[in-house]
Amino acid sequence: MNISRRCCLIHSSIIRALKFSSVKFEGTTRSKYRGPKMELTLTQPDDWHLHLRDGDLLKGVAPHSSNHFGRAIVMPNLKPPITTTAAAIAYRDSILKAVPADSNFTPLMTLYLTDKTKPEEIKLARQSGVVFAVKLYPAGATTNSQDGVTDLFGNCLPVLEEMVEQNMPLLVHGEVTDPDIDVFDREKVFIDTILQPLIQRLPRLKVVMEHITTMDAVRFVESGKEGYLAATVTPQHLLLSRNALFQGGLQPHNYCLPVLKRDIHRQAIVSAVTSGSKNFFLGTDSAPHERRKKECPCGCAGIYSAPIALSLYAKVFDEAGALDKLEAFTSFNGPDFYGLPRNTTKIKLKKNSWKVPLSFSFPFGDIVPMYAGETLEWQPCLS
Repeated sequence: MNISRRCCLIHSSIIRALKFSSVKFEGTTRSKYRGPKMELTLTQPDDWHLHLRDGDLLKGVAPHSSNHFGRAIVMPNLKPPITTTAAAIAYRDSILKAVPADSNFTPLMTLYLTDKTKPEEIKLARQSGVVFAVKLYPAGATTNSQDGVTDLFGNCLPVLEEMVEQNMPLLVHGEVTDPDIDVFDREKVFIDTILQPLIQRLPRLKVVMEHITTMDAVRFVESGKEGYLAATVTPQHLLLSRNALFQGGLQPHNYCLPVLKRDIHRQAIVSAVTSGSKNFFLGTDSAPHERRKKECPCGCAGIYSAPIALSLYAKVFDEAGALDKLEAFTSFNGPDFYGLPRNTTKIKLKKNSWKVPLSFSFPFGDIVPMYAGETLEWQPCLS
């Protein structure tokens, strides 16, 4: 179905995507916005950092992303991880089966870098036309990272050199895992001890620092060569500081990795993405977990933002007085960095107050989204 013919109703862009889920709302859905109606038309965005999981969870959440985004870089940290091109192709097939039949969504696959990855696998990945990047998880850094890299320079240098030859980007979870390093300092230490030496050793390696959280990361990315060093930025790191973890009691649905930081870091990231710099682009890091796995003694890290991400990014740019720079961040900078064509379809955002669902309910359980139950002013509308 032509995307330009879809109509926009309040919450339809969220509800329509789920064939078998129910959505819990609190209060009225009637618009309370009384000012002049505002509307933006954007080139359809892509999500350059997305977790789709697998099995029933994949079937539940994939339509949320395919409803708004043209493409997505899909993370490979499944159980077992996606370490080969063959596994990436099989996972891609599963994703395409999980999105609506009329969707134009294209998953861009990644490989999970391990100590045992071979240069030959990078050649296969490039030849496949399906794999677009390799993801570095320091072992133990985040969800399903136990198979990640223990010694980047000692074990992975031949692979990294082959990635340079194949023009294959390295996507970095930028945190050290040394337990003696304070959790709030792990990004800065990673930049100083791993990332800066890596860039100096392999200056032609394309690197994306994923989900940056600090002013240190902003400065590092801004100091890099355009086209070789970039960063994805999440809604939570633009809108929330670490206070959001504790206000009104412990808030497990605001817990993610890398963990939220001080507000001075949040402000630095907002300034960077709203400046018009080409080095920053949209990557939600949307990471769904069932409610019972978040609200438990050892809750999972991850914030689910896919259904409302565009509304949240618009909120950030609107409040910064930078709506004229939103389209480049959401729709241009990412494909330009990856050397891919920009999308040709359009999406509209209307200023029309609506309330975020309290949860999305599936046969396997509930998923609580970011900003659950809160009112947002910008609403995606496929046009």
